[in-house]
Amino acid sequence: MRLSSLADYAVVILTAAARHPAGDRLSATVLAGETGVPLPTTQKLMGRLAASGLLTSARGTGGGFLLARAPAAISLGEIVEAVEGPIAMTTCVDENRHDCALEGACSVRPHWSAVNEAIRGALGGVSLATLAGTTPVATKITRTTEAAPIAAGATA
Repeated sequence: MRLSSLADYAVVILTAAARHPAGDRLSATVLAGETGVPLPTTQKLMGRLAASGLLTSARGTGGGFLLARAPAAISLGEIVEAVEGPIAMTTCVDENRHDCALEGACSVRPHWSAVNEAIRGALGGVSLATLAGTTPVATKITRTTEAAPIAAGATA
């Protein structure tokens, strides 16, 4: 599975926006300059992100775009779905579609929903704040072995 360039660019653009102080109104020109994403693409994506509720926009003097919520409250999954549409690994997770030749005898179809939910959960568990580096990434420390005590008189 690979994200489209547009989904990748949307993540890059919103990550740049998240690094600005809260309440800063940003233009597509500013974000395109900071990220290297071409201006027409940035404009298109900012329109999509605003339509999906991830950005708010204000017109006129002092206008621009700003994040609709705090970066910690926006997930990677929301960004991907704003650009790509609902996360679906296969068409058979859509109960309204019946265009698969294997549908009647497929033993895997009932399990694709679990796969989709796992992917949606993984993407939903990564916040924009984490991607922007404004929230520390939680690290899991695993102890694999206990240190052996050094015998008296032994050298390390």
